[in-house]
Amino acid sequence: MVLLSYPLLFEMPGGGELLIILVVALLLFGGKKIPELMRGVGRGIREFNDAKSTVTKELDEGMKETPSRHTGNAGDSTTSADSNTHASSTTISNID
Repeated sequence: MVLLSYPLLFEMPGGGELLIILVVALLLFGGKKIPELMRGVGRGIREFNDAKSTVTKELDEGMKETPSRHTGNAGDSTTSADSNTHASSTTISNID
């Protein structure tokens, strides 16, 4: 019988529990602070949704673009590797 009542502890609160939670919140924060808190929560949610839509839009635009860097021949990649090696050796010699 104890096992049957255990999962009931983790259910969503019902109407009575929500009313008690709201009364406690009203007593803790007062009538003037609750609207300010809700405005802050609303602004946070709005900023999150704006950032999410911006990232989604940028990813969609990035997926539509065709990569033009990979159309060169193999000689171009060895030249850039040689220039990177030269740049790193120059940096090391400047440290000494």
